[in-house]
Amino acid sequence: MPGRVAGSSAKGASTAAKPRTSRTARATASAPASNIPDEGPSTKLRNHVAAVFSDAQKSNTGHRKLVINLRKIQEACCYEPLSSKKKQAEYDFDEDDFNTEVVRCVLRVLPIKKSETVGDRIVKFLGIFLRVASEKDNQLVADQDGALPETPTSRLTNAILNTLLQLLSTKDKIVRFRATQISAHIINTLDTLDDQMFHLLRLALLKRIHDKESSVRMHAIYGLSRLAAELDEDQQDEDSDDDDASSGVLEKLLNVLQNDPSAEVRRALLLNLPLTPTTLPYLLERARDLDAATRRALYARLLPALGDFRHLNLTHREKLLRWGLRDRDETVRKATARLFRERWIEDCAALPAAIDPEEETEDGKKKPGVTKAADPSLEALLELLERIDVSNSGNTGGVALEAMSEFWDGRPDYREYVSFDSEASWDELSPESVFVARTFNDYCRAKDAQGDGRLLDMLEMKMPEVTKFGFLLEIQINKLIECVRGAASGGPDGDGDEEMEEESVQREFIVEQMLHMAISFDYSDEVGRRKMFGLMREALTMPELPEESTRLAVETLRLVCGDDRSDKGESDFCGIVLEAIAEVHDTIMGDEGDKTKSSTGEESFHSARSEISDDGSARRSKNSKRAETDEEEEDDDEEKAIREIMVNMKCLHIAQCMLQNIQCELEQTVHLVTMLNNLVIPAVRSQEAPIRERGLVCLGLCCLLGKNLAQENITLFLHCFAKGHASLQTIAIQIITDILTTHPSLLAPVPSTADGDETSATLSATEPSPLLKPVLKTFSKSLKSEDVDVQSTGASALSKLMLSQLITDPDLLKGLVIAFFDPETSSNASLRQALTYFLPVYCHSRAANAERMATIATGVIARLAALREALIEDEDVEESEMVTLSAVGGMLVDWTDPRKVIGSSEESKTGKLRVEEGGAPDSDMIHFVLAEQILEKLVTSQTSKDERKVLFSMLSKLHLTVSSPDPGLLRTVLELVAEAIESKVASDVTSRNALAKMQTTLLKLMHDIATAERGGGGGGEETVVEDATVVQRTDVDETAQSVTGAEAREEEEEEEATEVEAEDDPVNAQLRRELESTRIEDPDAEGTRMDIDEEMEDYDFSGMADDKDVQALMDSMDDDEDLIE
Repeated sequence: MPGRVAGSSAKGASTAAKPRTSRTARATASAPASNIPDEGPSTKLRNHVAAVFSDAQKSNTGHRKLVINLRKIQEACCYEPLSSKKKQAEYDFDEDDFNTEVVRCVLRVLPIKKSETVGDRIVKFLGIFLRVASEKDNQLVADQDGALPETPTSRLTNAILNTLLQLLSTKDKIVRFRATQISAHIINTLDTLDDQMFHLLRLALLKRIHDKESSVRMHAIYGLSRLAAELDEDQQDEDSDDDDASSGVLEKLLNVLQNDPSAEVRRALLLNLPLTPTTLPYLLERARDLDAATRRALYARLLPALGDFRHLNLTHREKLLRWGLRDRDETVRKATARLFRERWIEDCAALPAAIDPEEETEDGKKKPGVTKAADPSLEALLELLERIDVSNSGNTGGVALEAMSEFWDGRPDYREYVSFDSEASWDELSPESVFVARTFNDYCRAKDAQGDGRLLDMLEMKMPEVTKFGFLLEIQINKLIECVRGAASGGPDGDGDEEMEEESVQREFIVEQMLHMAISFDYSDEVGRRKMFGLMREALTMPELPEESTRLAVETLRLVCGDDRSDKGESDFCGIVLEAIAEVHDTIMGDEGDKTKSSTGEESFHSARSEISDDGSARRSKNSKRAETDEEEEDDDEEKAIREIMVNMKCLHIAQCMLQNIQCELEQTVHLVTMLNNLVIPAVRSQEAPIRERGLVCLGLCCLLGKNLAQENITLFLHCFAKGHASLQTIAIQIITDILTTHPSLLAPVPSTADGDETSATLSATEPSPLLKPVLKTFSKSLKSEDVDVQSTGASALSKLMLSQLITDPDLLKGLVIAFFDPETSSNASLRQALTYFLPVYCHSRAANAERMATIATGVIARLAALREALIEDEDVEESEMVTLSAVGGMLVDWTDPRKVIGSSEESKTGKLRVEEGGAPDSDMIHFVLAEQILEKLVTSQTSKDERKVLFSMLSKLHLTVSSPDPGLLRTVLELVAEAIESKVASDVTSRNALAKMQTTLLKLMHDIATAERGGGGGGEETVVEDATVVQRTDVDETAQSVTGAEAREEEEEEEATEVEAEDDPVNAQLRRELESTRIEDPDAEGTRMDIDEEMEDYDFSGMADDKDVQALMDSMDDDEDLIE
């Protein structure tokens, strides 16, 4: 046990340490890392302290022993020993010397790079030593009252931090990183700091959160997060000047959390910021972070540590589930599913709201049984579903379905626990309990298709049979109808009306979930099938049945009617549905007839009484009754109009659901023709907008079942788009797209009869379909519409038609690309999401599509450059709202990359020619087409500086490697390059280098192609063998060479010389020079080429053909060359 603190150390340690520390820091900061200043002679203390730090950097395993050794050295220097002899035997040094040596070792850590683990080991060792030494010092002075006393370790900490504070803003990024790392580590290790040092560190680290190095910012955040938490605790205790400091630190950290470009920095803030009501919304925002690791950290680390999820409001719960379960990253989806099925369910099962606080905790600590996983509990599961509002999130497209699917997949104990075969579980159904049954049924049937049938067997044991389920469904449908009628009638004060509406919503949800289950059942049991058949037929005749329930009932009825093998299933289905439509019409309109009859009876009764009265009273009563009758007639007319709208909407909805579930021919089904004439066509002609829109939808569905009807009515839908409002335009363009997809022959070319010659028209003459022009005009208008729904629907519909090659118009493709980058569509998320998928898929699916994109690339750049200039001139619009032209150019080059076209990678490796369907050329030439368009734009048109810069940047990124080239296109591109160089369109060095690089690449490519053709024997005029003609026979094994002497060679050389002299084009002249310099004089392959200077007299010509045969072969080769040319 050390004695009291040495007097000299206590008085002068702090003052003596400062000048030494300052000198050391100044020397280190001013001198390079390799130039160590003079530090005086080596001492025993320096050797021992340095040895401890040297051992600490080797491994983390020995840190505990090294901390004890360093603590002994500190005690020997800072405390007076109990024996004076022992003091003389140990070190003759004071506290100031010890602090100086430790600071000296800390300074040696600063130049160590981030990748070196030795630096991290020393930082960790330093933090452990300061914590242990501080605890021991506090034990020695624990009996002192008042404020925290000053100890040797606190003075050592201040000396280290004072030295590091001067180095936090140095120019060396490595030193800044290590200084920030050590400072943040000390802050997070120690429990207390000097107040003055606390504020100095806060100000210094606040400057480092904007450092250009992300590693420096990250460690500054580690330190500031602890300081912000401490300030927040002090703020809760008392009001002081630190309140503004706390809010300032938190505000700056939250700003960094939202805007820092480094994912590591954002993730560090996410995991280190204090969890307060102020910071929680900002932390939950990271569920939409761009970095997948940050999103995963939120779901896997922050939310489990947050505690009971029920403290979050309903909006946060629903968003967290939806964002997490639908994340693009699989690890985030798994983390979200684990959070839902392991943590949230345990919060409901192990910590119910009515738990006794005395049982929950004991002496401030939780019992061991509370943290243990709870047994499966149906009540806990129902509460969990209630907490996520399953009535709204459990509908089609809701997140509750995905959450429960993951729940059943990861909790086999709950799969074994739940059961639904008892009547008690179905008597008082709640939205949560029926949703449990529906999701369990869906999970077992979906997984059973991939498994061995065990889940289906378990499902049959736990669920009621079809017949019993039919009776249970009938009870719930009757309850639903009663609630709907009660909500429609209302109460005297209106309170009962609201209660009935809430109950009807819940009953509707219950019926929908049970109908979803009924759709998945197997109706091989005839008794159960008959029960469901009668129930669904009766349910369709109820006018009060909601629309979603009606749709599910129609789908169930179609399933119950069976397949259509003998054309009986769909026929019976259509007949039953049309009967239900007629009964619904009679039921609604029948009530009106009853009221009319009752009113007529009253009039007859009153008229009978009037005959008894005198004439004067009769006249007065007639006048009053006439006025009352007029008012009643107006009310009756208004009520009649409302009833007509109701009956038409209900009947059209049933008809729409029926048409969506059949595939028969319209003209061959009498029931459908009758419905079309009596219900659909009058609805289309109606003056009421809702009826007309729904009638158009039904007419469009009918057109899908008959080509003739579609051909007759497609002009009607085009007219509706041209003249209708936004909602009608959206419906019309959807119908037009479905019709063209179902009947693509409507856009096929038709025979031309312009000349009146039927024979010639039948043979080859065709003209575009008359529907093509108005259809293209319709889609072009939809892309320019001011309504975001019409614009996004038009873009999605056009994308489908272009992917299926029904529309190949390049102007529409250009319109789609411009709409994708147009700043006016930045708020239309659905449009941009659809085009984000469509554009790369469209270009990479076919070479012809990519080539079409290459032809419009320069036009797109020009249009977007004009839009950008207009945007810059507009002061109210920020320039950042538009994608930069360089990014647009990069995307266009990527979309037209021939290496990404489907099916091109294998051929590019082998170098073989790939021919697509219809004889399309190889995809390797796509970037040559793009290069031609760009060079032609640069040479022939006036372009702005920004546009020219982007075009040259695109040229430098092109992939100009081809295995089966088009010589004409290659020559055209090379000529354009030469013209661009000659006209000096490249104004800067980068652009000139791009042109030079392209010219070199093209010349090398032409040289390689010519060399390959010469080596392979060639097929054209340029590949004729110059020295000798080699003829290879395919029907015999022997080869014969025809040597015609030097005459043939002289003639060919004269022809080549004449061609070179006649050609004035410098490109052709340069190519000729390249070819002449690579004349083949040596054999290319053994036995295939000969030099003319070889001795021929020893060659055996006995196997060669005579002169006539050789001349005939050469004439045939000349004919082949003419054909190739």
